This record gives sequence, C-alpha cells and structure tokens, in this order.
Amino acid sequence: MKPATISQLKQELKNRSSDELLKLCLDLTKYKKENKELLSYLLFEESDEQTYIKDLKTEIDEDFKLINRKTPYLAKKSVRKILRNIKKHIRYSRKKETEVELMMYFCSKLKQTFPNFRKNTVLLNIYDRQLVAVKKTIASLHEDLQYDYENEIKDLEEK
Repeated sequence: MKPATISQLKQELKNRSSDELLKLCLDLTKYKKENKELLSYLLFEESDEQTYIKDLKTEIDEDFKLINRKTPYLAKKSVRKILRNIKKHIRYSRKKETEVELMMYFCSKLKQTFPNFRKNTVLLNIYDRQLVAVKKTIASLHEDLQYDYENEIKDLEEK
C-alpha cells in the first residue's frame, strides 16, 4: 500500500471534524513510541524550550553514567545510542539553538567521560563529526548567538 502525499493528507484532515482529528491523533500515538513522544513535546514542552533542554541534559547525564566501559566496543555502542536519542529530540524541537546546545553538551560530556578518547578512533570520529555539524548549524544562527557559541566551540576544540 502506497502512503498518501502530505498535501493529500492535509486536504483530508481539513475535511474532518475536531472529534475525528482527536481520535486520529490518539490512534497515531498508540502504534509508535516516537509519535507519542512527539505529541508530548508539542503539547507540553514546546512552550518552555529551556526546561526541555535542561531535562534532556539531565537525561544525557544519566545515560553517560550508565555507559558500559568493560570493552571499547560496548562504550562506543552506548555513545552512539545516546547520540541517536539526542538527535531524535532535536528533530522534535526543530530549533537550531536547541540543536547547538544539546550537541555541544554531548561533546563536553564525551570529553569528560572519556578523557583520553582521542586514542580511540571511533570516539574521536564521532566527536569530530558532531563538532563539524555544530559549526555548520552555528553559521546559520544570528550573529550575536554565533559569537557566543563560537567561544564555547573553541573550548571544546582545545586539547
């Protein structure tokens, strides 16, 4: 079965009553955890982005504490899982400032958790890729914000 296009869905949703829309939204949240998380963000957290960022940073802290360090393979796998979770929450927010803050926080936590991560090629590549992505995102922000974030980036780049 081929899914409908966005414009077709939009047109069909315009023709539905508010009760039908409510039912459709609730049905969507039943089948996928990400749909429920997105709807929760849109309803409860979108209005207070700073609290959302603070809560995510707390969650990141907890995730870094739970990293399995028995083998480098398990550590890398845990770091990738944390990164995947962060990116999912960035997609929900769709705000560049949130993306920059969370990714810079991830890089600083990675640096704190693994002081000698530069010896591990995979962790170093993850770190470097995220710094490059953050720099790209910073370039699209307002000049005042760019200056503030670039100072923080310099701190992260220092060896």
